Amino acid sequence: MASKEYNHLQDVFLNTLRKERIPVSVFLVNGIKLMGRIESFDQFVVLLKGQDQAAQMIFKHAISTISPSREVVLPPRDAEA
Repeated sequence: MASKEYNHLQDVFLNTLRKERIPVSVFLVNGIKLMGRIESFDQFVVLLKGQDQAAQMIFKHAISTISPSREVVLPPRDAEA
């Protein structure tokens, strides 16, 4: 149950970043920093498009942190249903 709720929060966060086209810094577990916008995502990967419009598919298990360039306001839980 907790895993499903965790995935739900992850999906809401990533979807908000995608819809609002918020630039992000993605830090990988090996220390590499990638920058761009979230184009799409699924259960296993995030598609990041950089300033040069090149897309990078990043496996979620390789991501340490996603840092938005500005504050992200998530929708209220009632509005998600």
